[in-house]
Amino acid sequence: VQAAPQQVAEDKFVFDLPDYENINHVVVFMLGTIPFPDGMGGSVYFCYPDQSGMAVWQLLGFVTNEKPSAIFKISGLKSGKGSQHPFGAMNLPQTPTVAQIGISVELLENLAQQTPVASAAVSSVDSFTE
Repeated sequence: VQAAPQQVAEDKFVFDLPDYENINHVVVFMLGTIPFPDGMGGSVYFCYPDQSGMAVWQLLGFVTNEKPSAIFKISGLKSGKGSQHPFGAMNLPQTPTVAQIGISVELLENLAQQTPVASAAVSSVDSFTE
């Protein structure tokens, strides 16, 4: 459990994921100590370095006070394409074996309009069948 994010802007936070090549799923959850401000939630992004070392950001989904946790499959994302993201202008350090989870605090209306990368969704098949 990583409970100490690195704040990179007033409304943006990142968590490092060392050895991300061996991670299949990421669980993002709020601790319950500090809620989002009213009308706000957090977009969840996955960032990994591509072959040239450039950061590739992909939208996974979101968490809110009403939906304080989510599980995302990241194992199939490591060869996908990046998407538009709010971390673009930031020069965040990337190393070849460390990925990052980014949380961007945004209006709930904006979260509802975003489209996460399809392969990050958790299976809707019950765990026994899977």
